[in-house]
Amino acid sequence: MNLFRLYRTSQISVQKYTSMSVPKVKLALIDLSGTLHVDDQPTEGAVDALKRLRQHGVRVKFVTNTTKESVQSLYSRLRKIGFELEREEIYGSLAAASEYVRKNALNPYYLLTDDARTDMPPNDPDRPIDAVVVGLAPERFCYEHLNEAFRVLHQKRNDKPPTLVATHEGRYYKAKDGIALGPGCFVKGLEYSTGVKPVCIGKPNEYFFRSALPEDIAVEQCVMIGDDPTDDCLGAMQIGMKGYLVETGKYQPEMYTEENRPAVSGIFATFSDVVDYMVGKANND
Repeated sequence: MNLFRLYRTSQISVQKYTSMSVPKVKLALIDLSGTLHVDDQPTEGAVDALKRLRQHGVRVKFVTNTTKESVQSLYSRLRKIGFELEREEIYGSLAAASEYVRKNALNPYYLLTDDARTDMPPNDPDRPIDAVVVGLAPERFCYEHLNEAFRVLHQKRNDKPPTLVATHEGRYYKAKDGIALGPGCFVKGLEYSTGVKPVCIGKPNEYFFRSALPEDIAVEQCVMIGDDPTDDCLGAMQIGMKGYLVETGKYQPEMYTEENRPAVSGIFATFSDVVDYMVGKANND
């Protein structure tokens, strides 16, 4: 394998790539869908690359906007396709949204899959519905359910205005049959129709990234690896991390020119190439 496959679709040189300054990395925040796997298929070399990263002494945490399935289902699927990880290493926007619902004592109408719903607080039948929580739930993005969500948000209450919680506002994601529509347009549609501003919980929210970091590691000692130049990389870079972009997911190099290419810390063909670079760079420092 060519270690430096960075910018394989552009004309940027290896010399520019290798000149980037990389501090000693103690923690890697790693996106899942599109970065480590696409549906039930690991990306090229990802299983072994994750092992190499751990062997090099870098701690890992899997940060994901995946809300189509529960953490337990996601964990089981990743183990089944070959990844070695602990359930506690997964930190997703679904868990962050669940925490938000509890802290704010909300009683939401959920636009979530049945599986994802198991990670959320149960409804209180003795209280009125006062919020809407939106995740990636293709089977619930129909007029009946969206109209019910609209009615919850449109209601007028003097004591407590309704809350719209977006687990994330992703525009699209990489599926095995190609690019698929994300929940962002449904969140924006509800906002447009009701005037209720959404509370966005997942990436690129600064709170999400900071809450994923342990107290004993400085933000400058962390990197984010993902397939979304905005939600993954730029979101992490805004709080002082490096943001490494991979080409195996939703990022489509052909959509960019040299002038509007994402201003991230580095673009790599695969997650495995990111690990090769990090390990090789550290060994040379």
